[in-house]
Amino acid sequence: MKRRASQGRWGRKMVLILMLCFCIGSLVMLQKQYIRVLDLETASPPDNQKPRIAFLFIARNRLPLDMVWDAFFRGEKEGRFLIYVHSRPGFVLNRVTTSSLYFHGRQVNNSIQVDWGESSMLEAERILLRNALMDPFNERFVFLSDRLDLQSCIPLYNFSYTYDYIMSTPTSFIDSFADTKEGRYNPRMNPIIPVYNWRKGSQWAVLIRKHAEVVINDHAVFPEFQKHCRRRSLPEFWRDHPIQKGFEGEITRRSLTHTSWDLSSSRDRQRRGWHPVTYKLSDATPSLIKSIKDIDNIYYETEYRREWCTSRGRPSTCFLFARKFTRSAALRLLNMSILAI
Repeated sequence: MKRRASQGRWGRKMVLILMLCFCIGSLVMLQKQYIRVLDLETASPPDNQKPRIAFLFIARNRLPLDMVWDAFFRGEKEGRFLIYVHSRPGFVLNRVTTSSLYFHGRQVNNSIQVDWGESSMLEAERILLRNALMDPFNERFVFLSDRLDLQSCIPLYNFSYTYDYIMSTPTSFIDSFADTKEGRYNPRMNPIIPVYNWRKGSQWAVLIRKHAEVVINDHAVFPEFQKHCRRRSLPEFWRDHPIQKGFEGEITRRSLTHTSWDLSSSRDRQRRGWHPVTYKLSDATPSLIKSIKDIDNIYYETEYRREWCTSRGRPSTCFLFARKFTRSAALRLLNMSILAI
């Protein structure tokens, strides 16, 4: 009996020792990853620093898909990106609020309260751009959503493919087409924004540095939206005008973020109407991602225009990102290695 009791005590001690070793090992690994991320963010750029992409996240509080983006950024070893997050004032990204070290402390400190459909959304984007433009190595500026309501953007490809696709094109990617629906244009905007310059498009744009500077230095168009847009004209209809005028040859008129708007045949009442479809757990399949990646052209009905997608002068996929995915759907795609990140 004594031998058995002694063996039992030794067994429990062995388990405790193994658990302690595991915890210490995990802490060491986390510390190493933290130091690596911290070095990436704070170290002085080397003389051969490559141009960076600034990933600009518009969020409310927590980032529900931070684990997906963590896997995406983990594949990059050359410091070719920086992260900026606009969340509610006072919210801090740390070990309690995000599971990804890449997002620690990456919130902008001059954020504002944002209301859907108001000009405050535009001001939040301008704040992100101002912060990102402080780094001279940021050459592209990518707007992404990662919302508290769990309807967020996901990357479709790994970092290297995404970086090469964006940096190989000298233009901004801005969704832009004629808006023929009545009631969205406010005549009081004329003559600053005449009706023939009124455009519609997704707010999820990719800007070159020159155009990012145009946006933050605009003191004509944005004030008109502050005065006249009160949940009547969505903020995504604004961005094209101050950039497009005079820069037509520097803009690719499409977005790199896929959104499903064709909801007319949906049997789900929640999916009908002019709102993007939300991809749920049951939608997260290899066939869904393949169908998005296979899209090589976009048709704009209001202009009878078909935009064929190219990269490096050759036909290519149209989209690098997709929305709106719930947390459960994104996790399933990540666990199934469908996102190739």
